[in-house]
Amino acid sequence: MDISGSNVLLTGATGGIGAALAARLTEQGARLTVTGRREEALKATAVLCGARTVVADLAVRSDVVRLAETCTETDVLVANAALPASGDLLDYSEEQLDRALDVNLRAPVLLSRLLAAHMAARGRGHIVLVGSISGKAATKSTSLYNATKFGLRGFAFALRQELKGTGVGVSLVQPGFVRDAGMFAATGAALPSGIRTVSPGQVADGVLRAVRRDRCEINVAPLELRLLSAIAGQFPGFAERVQARADVDGSVRQIVDAQRAHR
Repeated sequence: MDISGSNVLLTGATGGIGAALAARLTEQGARLTVTGRREEALKATAVLCGARTVVADLAVRSDVVRLAETCTETDVLVANAALPASGDLLDYSEEQLDRALDVNLRAPVLLSRLLAAHMAARGRGHIVLVGSISGKAATKSTSLYNATKFGLRGFAFALRQELKGTGVGVSLVQPGFVRDAGMFAATGAALPSGIRTVSPGQVADGVLRAVRRDRCEINVAPLELRLLSAIAGQFPGFAERVQARADVDGSVRQIVDAQRAHR
């Protein structure tokens, strides 16, 4: 699909990656609608991009339905919103579990279901689900986050097959460690040693490429991380030992501690 002139709905528009996506989509001529739960931050992003705003909390199920009903004209859905959801599972309350599952997995699934019906009726559309390399390789103290991203990955691939022939494409974009945005930027945690990063702009480029070329999966990460994540999917025991050597556990623990300090 061509982004120019298309109605694009972007979730999670107030974060660092979301802001980069909003700017890049606007540059490409999209008629952009941005959504998030923080009204003031959402308005600031909208002013910069000339976008329409819809305030919605994706953890509130009625808000997700209302968002879809407000944006039935959507040609391209970019489901970017996600919570970090880092920490040992035993440290989570039931309410925190529900919120992470709702925002990271249920909301993109439901939005895809509701908006794909309108796209298919028009015979054109595209759904981009922004996942994570964490949907391919598990790490300690990210069990909940891994669950949502593994689930999103499976959903994306199956939905793509289900919608084949309708004119609606589905793509999964999976960033690796992102600098200047996301968990590490927000918490100040140190990256695992020897791990290279990508920029929010590279993630945005991946999203555009996915829409234009109808790509099934795009992994926005350095070569070594893409290789390691592919190996981890087949040999999780080996990946566990490699991660321990790279002190991935220590980096995740820093994120968890920073998140607790802000609660």
